[in-house]
Amino acid sequence: MLKKAVAVASLSAASLFASQSFAAMDCSNIQVWNSSTAYNGGAQVQQNLKVYSASWWTQGADPETHSGSWQEWKFVDDCTGSSSSSSSSSSSSSSSSSSSSSSSSSSSSSSSSSSSSSSSSSSGGSCPNAFDINGQYNTGDQASNVGRIWQCLVGGWCSSGNSAYVPGVGWAHTYAWEDVGPCTTSSSSSSSSSSSSSSSSSSSSSSSSSSSSSSSSGGGLPSRILNGYLHASFTNGAGYIRPSDVSPAFNIINISFAEPTSPTSGVMEFAPDAAFTTDAQFKADVKTAQARGQKVLISIGGANGQVRLETAGARDAFVSTMTAIINEYGFDGLDIDFEGHSLSLDPGDSDFRNPTTPVIVNLIDATRQILTNCGADCMLTMAPETFFVQMGYSFYGGIATAADPRTGAYLPVIHALRDRLSFLQVQNYNSGPITGLDDQYHTMGGADFHVAMIDMLLKGFPIMGDPNHFFPALDPSQVLIGVPANVNAGGGFVDNGGLQQAWTCLTKGTSCPAYNPGRTYPTLRGFMTWSVNWDAFNNFVFSEGMRTHIDAN
Repeated sequence: MLKKAVAVASLSAASLFASQSFAAMDCSNIQVWNSSTAYNGGAQVQQNLKVYSASWWTQGADPETHSGSWQEWKFVDDCTGSSSSSSSSSSSSSSSSSSSSSSSSSSSSSSSSSSSSSSSSSSGGSCPNAFDINGQYNTGDQASNVGRIWQCLVGGWCSSGNSAYVPGVGWAHTYAWEDVGPCTTSSSSSSSSSSSSSSSSSSSSSSSSSSSSSSSSGGGLPSRILNGYLHASFTNGAGYIRPSDVSPAFNIINISFAEPTSPTSGVMEFAPDAAFTTDAQFKADVKTAQARGQKVLISIGGANGQVRLETAGARDAFVSTMTAIINEYGFDGLDIDFEGHSLSLDPGDSDFRNPTTPVIVNLIDATRQILTNCGADCMLTMAPETFFVQMGYSFYGGIATAADPRTGAYLPVIHALRDRLSFLQVQNYNSGPITGLDDQYHTMGGADFHVAMIDMLLKGFPIMGDPNHFFPALDPSQVLIGVPANVNAGGGFVDNGGLQQAWTCLTKGTSCPAYNPGRTYPTLRGFMTWSVNWDAFNNFVFSEGMRTHIDAN
C-alpha cells in the first residue's frame, strides 16, 4: 500500500511539473547552482535552463542528479529562453557573478532589497574587493565589508559559506578575520533578491541560526532549557516516574526508548513498562505534561537499541513505524540517540557534506520524511556521544583507514539536518579524552571538558584538521550541554558547582577553567541530562540547582 501511494503521488507530482513547464519561468534573477554554495530549504537555483528548489539544507549536490524522491532538490520549471544565466556546476564560488556577491552583501548588510542593484568604487582606492560569502579565501587574504578591511586568519573559516563568519557582522567573525582598519574609499557593494541561498539572509545571523529559527518547532519554549530523559520502557535502580509527575523544572521530556525488532530491520517498537502503567494511562500522562507546557519526545535507540538502516526497505520501515509511534502517543517529535554500532562510515566516505554510506544517507532521508509526516511543529533533537562528533576533529572514519569507522559518523547527519534540528545535546560523559581546538587533550569530569567540547560545536572545526572539510558552527540556541544527573547516571559526573562554572564561562566569559573560549555565547540554550529518574533519585539536586542558575544567567 505504501509503495502504491508513493507511486501515485510521484506520478501526480510529475504531471503537475510537466503542466507547469509549458509556461516556463523567467530565470534572469535566479542564481546558477554552485557546488560550493550552501542552500537552505526553499532556495531556488537554475541548472542547464531548469529551475530547482532545495528540499532542505544542501551543499554540493547537483540538482540534475539529486532531484528525485527524497533527494536534496525538486524540479520546479524550465527557464524561458531569455535567461541570461548558464550552468556551471564546477565553477568556483570566487568567480561567481554579481548575483553571488550581491547575495553575500545582503547577508552582511543591514538592508534587504528585492531588486538587484550594485555600486562600485569610483577610483579603486586602497580597499580590497568586497567580501563574498561564497568566495574562497586563504590565510592572509583581504576583503572589505561594512566599511572596513579584513584579513583572513583561518582560510577554512573564511571560506566556510557560513554567515557566522561574515567579517564585521557574523557572531563568530573574530575567529576567522582580523580588522585591519577602515576603507579609504567605498568598495564594491551590491544587494539582490533574497530568493536564493542561506547567504541571502539580510540579518547578521548565521546559517545555523536561521535554521534554528525555522526549527524552533514546538514553539513556546523559553530561552533557557532543561531537557531530561525519562526511563519509560524499562526501569532500573532509579525507579519509575510517570510523565505527568516529571518536575516542571524540565522543559522537554525525552521518553526512553523506542527500539528496533532487530538491528537491521528498521521496524521500531515502543511500549511503556507494563509493570507500572498501561498504554491508556501513559497517553493521558503525556497529555498532562504537554498541557503544562512541557514538550514530550520519543527517543530512539539508546545504549541497547542498535539501529542500522542498511537498505531502502529498512529505511521505509523505520519511517512508517516511527511515524505511527509518534502519532499513537501524541509525541511532539523525536530524539535520535544512536550509540554503539548504529552509525559508521564506509571507507572513502570522506565528505560529511555529501555522505555515501547507506546507514548515514538512509537515516538522513528517513528523519526528513518522519519530520514531514508529523508536521512543521515536529521537534528534532540528537544526543550523540563525543566519539561520534568532536572526535572528528582528530579522526574521521571514512578517511582515516587506521581509525574506528564510527569516529565522526554523526557529523554528516547533524549537518544535513541542521535546518530542522531543535537541539544538539552531545553526551559530555562516558567519554575518553578528546582533543579540543587548542590541540590539547581534555578529559571528562570537570568544567574544562564541558567548555572545550561546547566551544568546538559553536566555532566549528576542520575535519582531521583539513580546512577543505570544515564542519560549520551550530547556533548557540541549538546547543544543550549533555550531563549525567548524579554519580550513578554515568561516568564523568560534575556537580552543580562545576556545571555553573562551565555555564558562566561560556555565556559570560568569566570564571573560565584551563580552557578559555576567548568569546561568549550568551544565547547558549541550557542542559540535557540523563536522566529525570536519576535526578529524582538524588532529590532533584541537578534540576533545581541548574534551573535557578541558568534562568538567572
